[in-house]
Amino acid sequence: MVDSRDADEGSSIRRRRECGRCGERFTTFERAESARIQVQKRDGTRQEFDRRKLASAIGKAASKTLDRSRIEKLIDDLETSLRQKGIAEVASERIGELVLERLADIDPMSYIRFRIVYDRLEDLNALADELQSLMRRREEARDRRIVEQTTLPIPLEGARRRPAKSAAAKRGGAHR
Repeated sequence: MVDSRDADEGSSIRRRRECGRCGERFTTFERAESARIQVQKRDGTRQEFDRRKLASAIGKAASKTLDRSRIEKLIDDLETSLRQKGIAEVASERIGELVLERLADIDPMSYIRFRIVYDRLEDLNALADELQSLMRRREEARDRRIVEQTTLPIPLEGARRRPAKSAAAKRGGAHR
């Protein structure tokens, strides 16, 4: 080993290595293993959660804007979410739903492609409905962001509002 350092914000270790025979250098990434998540497939079988398999499935649906690092980040987020909830077993359908939730926010074209394969959409009307649903969801998210960014005027501390003048005071005179 030539060099070792943290990678992926501390979630893995990057190591530079050198082959003892030929001297060629290469890089490996090591990730700490924790309890394995089991995936229950549609046919009832169980498999260990496989990041590479999920990355491949997402990659097939990915548009050009969804590069490998963004796919890895999406999977990291998904896996972290499952682990934080203490889930030891998850249905493959739920993983698909979690991927779709994340894709809808970051890359709508990849979302549509993944949805077509995931739901086995073959009907144009079903696809049109899905497009409308995605557009509505993105519009609602945009509206929420706008509301969250709207700043309301806050009166300065110590600044008091002056009481409104009476109609008589505005005319310039008091009772005579």
